[in-house]
Formats: sequence, structure tokens, C-alpha cells
Amino acid sequence: MTTTNDHAFDRPAVHALLTDGTTVCIRPVVPGDHEQLAGLYEEMSPENLRLRFFAASRRSAAVAADRACAPARSGYRALLAETQGRVIGLAEYEAVDEADCAEVSIAVADGLHHRGVGTLLVEHLVSAARAEGISTFTADALSENHEVLRLFADLGLRTARRFDGPEVRCTVALDEDDTYLSAVETRGRHANVASLQSLLRPDVVAVVGAGRKPGSVGRAILHHLHSGRFARRLFAVNPSATSILGIPCHPSVTALPKTPDLVVVAVPAAAVPAIAEECGEAGVRALLVVTAGLDSNQAQALLSACRSHDMRLVGPNCLGIANTEPALQLDATFAAGHPSPGSAGVAVQSGGVGIALLDGLSRLGIGVSSFVSLGDKYDVSGNDMLQWWESDGRTGLALLHLESFGNPRAFSRTARRVTRRMPVLTVDAGRTNAGRRAAASHSAAAATRTMTRQALFTQAGITATRSIGELLEAAALLHSQPLPEGARVAIVTNAGGAGVLAADACAEAGLALPAFNPSTVDDLLAVLPDGAAIGNPVDATAAVMEEQLGDCVDRLMWRAGIDAVLVALVPTALAEATGDDLVRALTRAPGRRARPVAVVRLEQAQPVELLPAADGGTIPSYAEPHAAARALAHAAHRAAWLARPAGTVPDLQDIDTRRAQAIAEEFLLACPEGGRLDPRICANLLSCYGIPQIPWAWAETEDEAVLVADRLRGFDGRVVMKADWPGLVHKSEQHAVHLDLRGDVQVRAAFRDLETRFAGLMTGAVLQPLAPRGIELFAGVVQDEVFGPLVLFGLGGTATEVLADHAARLAPLTDHDVHDLITSPRCAPLLFGAHGNVPVDLEGLEQLLLRLSRMAADLPQLAEADFNPVLAAPGQVTVLDARIRLLPRRPHDPYLRRLR
Repeated sequence: MTTTNDHAFDRPAVHALLTDGTTVCIRPVVPGDHEQLAGLYEEMSPENLRLRFFAASRRSAAVAADRACAPARSGYRALLAETQGRVIGLAEYEAVDEADCAEVSIAVADGLHHRGVGTLLVEHLVSAARAEGISTFTADALSENHEVLRLFADLGLRTARRFDGPEVRCTVALDEDDTYLSAVETRGRHANVASLQSLLRPDVVAVVGAGRKPGSVGRAILHHLHSGRFARRLFAVNPSATSILGIPCHPSVTALPKTPDLVVVAVPAAAVPAIAEECGEAGVRALLVVTAGLDSNQAQALLSACRSHDMRLVGPNCLGIANTEPALQLDATFAAGHPSPGSAGVAVQSGGVGIALLDGLSRLGIGVSSFVSLGDKYDVSGNDMLQWWESDGRTGLALLHLESFGNPRAFSRTARRVTRRMPVLTVDAGRTNAGRRAAASHSAAAATRTMTRQALFTQAGITATRSIGELLEAAALLHSQPLPEGARVAIVTNAGGAGVLAADACAEAGLALPAFNPSTVDDLLAVLPDGAAIGNPVDATAAVMEEQLGDCVDRLMWRAGIDAVLVALVPTALAEATGDDLVRALTRAPGRRARPVAVVRLEQAQPVELLPAADGGTIPSYAEPHAAARALAHAAHRAAWLARPAGTVPDLQDIDTRRAQAIAEEFLLACPEGGRLDPRICANLLSCYGIPQIPWAWAETEDEAVLVADRLRGFDGRVVMKADWPGLVHKSEQHAVHLDLRGDVQVRAAFRDLETRFAGLMTGAVLQPLAPRGIELFAGVVQDEVFGPLVLFGLGGTATEVLADHAARLAPLTDHDVHDLITSPRCAPLLFGAHGNVPVDLEGLEQLLLRLSRMAADLPQLAEADFNPVLAAPGQVTVLDARIRLLPRRPHDPYLRRLR
């Protein structure tokens, strides 16, 4: 067990949700909690005391309170759960003889069983124990204590039981595998959805801040609730009025005849904290704060009131929320119009983006199931809304506009699950390099926030678009059409120029235009007018009739090797081959919709429309070919993502995590501010993960350099010398490298040159045998404070940053992520043996990236790792140069259940 960090559990209190959606505070026990903990036990029934202590002993309860509140000691941790100032549960562990094993015990207040108090406490205790190097919990219980036994059995961790008369010993392995994370997610999802009921399905709503005169935000929201025919009870709060818009008005929240589930707060920023406190004391369960401009103190007071009084919060600084369920019809927004009911769930941070999406979805006829403007996102997040839509029974399409991610790794896991049930689309905002920071290493230079976000979206299966218009274009197709089986598109047009534009658009979007076989050509010629050109695109000529065009598309839809059909049309005076009649013709045959169809009508006024079809469905129609091609490409990418099984994180051999953690802690003990590892420590750390390195030696004098060079020459006869000093990153740019050194004379001359030019800086030199020929690659990690570790891979050498041929994925890497990393860069064909060459050691390359990912996941202190170059050759992958920077960071469990 690691003991160098006795304060690993000195972390702030966090808030989390119980099974019924109640907010509780989870925090370490302090001596001042003694009275509360004693009360917890004193209020227990004799039966519960017997089950907890194996005897109905008040003395045992007193001893337990004393133990929990004793001064901090190594190997012992205690956590409590409290709600509104009352302690309702305690969980503790104490290390036993085995250094990595601890005895655990749990106590929950009478009347609060079956609400997940004990399970939540144990989850947090498991996270704390892992951080301290504990790998096993043991617990003794009476065999009749079914609740405790069920708690351990349902955790999702490997649990063994050994019965001994009336007692049973449970042994719990604290491995963090996917089974456990999935179990934690499931519990979190149920608790989260329960907590959002008062927000999104309220029975009573009150608006605080609705004025008697038009023009205020509060009055606009009250009007929307009223005119939108909110189906439940509605009140206004205004001390100067008895009625506003015909709605009963009361002087305060506490004066309302019924406690609201949801209160809309639209008052000046200075008044928000007091209103929130009043709502909490009255028993309100959810707040929607549209007020903007809160300062830091007001913001903290608002959030504290919500946490301490068990309220969920949307906002502040937001447009509002809506739920279009027919039995509810909640529209608590100040948008221009009411949202149309439908199947799209929408969550945005920007109110302006929200208005644009509401208008666009209404115009398309898709509508919304629920809408949340997250605003400054103090509490409710995009992750919360994904879980709501997953379980609401109404949402079939999720649209997000998120400027920030509170917990990206938890969001990624949720999104991966949700995207297998429905399309999740987002606008990828902030793609430019305007905010790109100066490079401290190749890894840092490559790891832009754009690349990080794209990695998150790609791994989670999210459809990322570049604009609101593109988002609506993709949503129209994904809402109305089946997914294609691949990216092969057939184009049909009544104008050759339109067909060329469509072909260019498809090629630029990454879609394929396959050539037709002779039987397909003959089949199409039989239904099209004379003069038709049967290629791809199919030019049906301006004389084509609707029935002919419909027959052509029909036959293409059933041809093997075609995944989608794009119909590009222009109006002509020769035939009525455009308009809604054509769309109905395209879907007149039963079963036609097995493959997607997209229409381009160049005269169309709107960028995208959904046109009614004869089968009762709709077909997307676009004003220009690139929009249709982009939408089809998004659909093809989604189909490919769904067709691929979920990846798994491989189990790696010869990993020594304990030694790696000790190396990191020892370095940071000597360098509390952090810094770059010298080559010797760096090589030692890499050896903990089996990362292959070229043989090397360290020399601090000219004579040492000669000695080690003689030893290394046995590999090839030539050596390389690299100067080193703290902070050196780009050795080649500093001209701190000598290549192809032969004999003692050249080694001495090289060392003297480096020593002279870098006097006062150089601490020594690294000598290596001259590497064999191969492809120079780059692999690295950057620990993003928000997104976690990002693994980068691509072309290496001195041109790494110039060519920027990199791919990135968030750690921990699955087997699919590693495959994507290797195949995504433009240099990938070289690795697979382009032009008749022998492929490099692909398995070794995969292992290198997986081990780098594991190192980043194990060590939160790993700020940057930079392997450049990595030499890849047939049968060999070797790191030639490695740089690692550590910072003093404590472990952070991204999957631990807690509110923002």
C-alpha cells in the first residue's frame, strides 16, 4: 500500500444523488462530527444495532463513533453522508495485516434503507481505497443481514463469500473494470433521471420576477407557460400584484398555497441567492434561473442553496426549458414562439443557438421532445440530458451545443451508450487554432483543443457538424431515412451540370461513386428516355418524366453495391420532373425505404426541407449538393460506427504500476513543482510499462563517453550522442545532437563540442547506437485538465510539427481506438507496406500505444510524454528519444458519482 501520501483522502466534500434523486453530501469525517455520529447509532433500532455490531450494544455504537472521529491515522478512512445537516450514513475502512487489504463497515440511518445510501458511500470509499493502493475489501456480516450482502453482491465488483456458522465473510476485489463502471453508470442514471422529474415534469410551477408591465423576461416566461397551455398548476410571485395575465400572484414563495416543484427565477442578480434560499426552505425541488450577470459570491451562494436544500438547477443565464409532452406542455422559455412537439431532444449553452435550433426543428416538422438551455451550467449538464432522453420514451434524436464539458470521460461513456440507441449530433464550436498555445513539446503542439474534442466525438460515436445549418441538414436525413450500409452513392439528375456538382460534392464528402455493371446500365436504359447517359451520375435528361425518374431510382435502390441515392433536380419547361409529386413517386413502392434517398432541388428557397412522401414518411430535400452529400456522409459514418462492436481495453502483461507510482512520487518529492525527468528516470519509468527503448548509456565526462561508446558500438560500430539538461525539449533545433560517431577520437570531439557550446547548461550526454533504417513516427500523451489524457500518434522526426500528420484518441485506449490511431494519419499506408514494401511491426506499434495509454491512465502526474522519434521497421518498434514531464497532481476518479 502506498503510504507516501497520507493526505490522499483530504479532498473536498462532494454532492451526489441517491436512488430517489435526493441530493446528499459525501465528505470525510472530522472530529466535530462525533455528536452527529453518536446520534446516528443512538437512533438505530436494537435489531439494526445487532445486525451492525452482531449484538444490540449501545457501547459498541459509542466505540464506533469514537473510532471514526479519532485523529487521522495511516490506513484508516471514514466517510459520511449527510442531507440538510443530518448524518444519514457512515462507511469506513481500516487496513489489516496485508498491505493492500482493508476491513470495511457500513451504517445507514433507520428509515433510509433501500435508497442507495450505503452503496453510494461504498463507491466513494472504493475510489479512495484505490488511490491509497488498497486492492481488496473484506467485510464480516451476519448471514441474515441480507441488505449488506445484497449491497456487496450488486456493486459490480468481484465478490466472494465464506460462511462460518451464523457469520459470513465477504471479500471484494476493487478492480475497476467495465462491469463495475457499467453498474455505477446504471445506478447514476436512475438517480439522475429521478432528480430531474421535478425540473422537466413538474406538477406545480411558480415564476418569481414576473412584472405587471410587458417587457420583462419573467413576464415573457409566465406568458409562454400560460399561452402554451401548461397542463398543471401555475403561480406568479410578485409582492405588488394579486394577478398577472390572469394567473394568481402571491407575495413570496412561502406564501404559495402549494409548494412548487419548479421555480423560475427572473429577478436581478443581487436577489437571486435570497430567492434560492427561500425556495430551498420551502421544499422546492428544482430551480430555473434565467438571470444573468451573477458575480462569484452570488454564484456560490446560489449553488450552495441548491446543494444544501436538495434542488437541481438549470442556468443561470439561460433561455429556459420546455417539455412538449401532451399531458404537460411545459414551455418555460422566452423564445419568440412555442416549440413544436416532436422527437428531438435539444440541450444548448447558447440561448441564441437554442432559438435557431427550435425554429429549424419546427420548420422541418421534427419538433422537440424536450429542450434545455443550460446557460452557465452550474448543475444540469449535457450528460444529464442524454440520460433523460435515453429513458423518456419520446426522444429519437439528440442535438447538443456544448461550449464546455464538466466531466468529459463520464460524458463519453454515457454518449457511447446513448448513440447506440439514437443519433447524437453536435456543433463542434471553436475549431480554429486562434487559441493554440506555444509548444512545450511535440505532444503539446499537436494536442489542440480541437483535436481533443474531435477525439471525444469520434470515440463516442457523436455526429459532429461544423455549423447549425449542417446540424439541421444531418438531423433531417437521420430523422427521416434509414442508415446506409456503406458510403456508395448513385446520383440521378435531369441536368448534366447538376450531376457534376453533386458528384464533386460526394467525392469531397468522402463518399464513393461506383461504376454500374452492364446489367444495371441495360435496366436503367429500359425506363429512361432516349438520350439518357447511364454513368454515375445518371443523366436522365431534361425530358424525363416523373414516373420514369421514379422507376430509375427504384431500380437503383435494389441494386447491389449501392447504399444511397442522391437525386439532383432543376426545374425545366420540358417535363414536370420536380416538386412534391416526384417525392411521392420516389417512395411509392412498398419497402423502398430500405436505403436512404436525398433530393437536391437547386431552386429551393430553404437550405433543407422535409417533403411528404406517399408512404407517410418524409424525404430530405436540400438547396445545394454539398449539403446533401455532407448529410449522407454523416449517416454513413454513423452506420459504420454502429456496425463495429464496442471496443475493449486489452489486458497488458508485464506492467508494474506500483513501481511507476513510486518513481513519480519520489521525483515529485525531490521536485515539488514538477518538471522533466532526466533520461535515467525516464527510462526507468518506461521500463515499468514494457515500452521498448533503444540501448543507451549516460555519460557526464569525456572519458565516460568513450567507455560507454565502446560498449554500445557492439551493435553497429557507430554511435549517436545527445546533450541533455533540464528543460531541453527540441534537441535537433538546438543542434545538440551528433550522429554517426566512429572511434574514440570522434566521440571525444563530439563531447567537447557539446560541453563547450552548452557550458553551464549541459548536465550530461546520452549515447546510443546508430539506429537502423525505418519509418520515424511520433507518439505522445498530453494530460488535459478537463478531458484527461489524450494519446497522439503520427509521422515523427524533425518534421512532426510542420507536417502535423497526427491522430488522437482519449485514454484509456480500446483495441478499436488503437486501430484508428494507426490507420488515421496520412502516413498510414507506409506502415502497411505501400509500394510493395514490407509492413512494419504493427503488433508492436499497437502494444506501444496501449502501454503509453496505460501509463497515462495510471499516473495523473503525467503532464506530457513525448516519444519522437519512434522507429518502426519490420519486426521492430523502438523508442529512440523520450521526454516526460510530471506535475504534482492528485488522482481524480472521473467515473465517481458526484454532481458538478
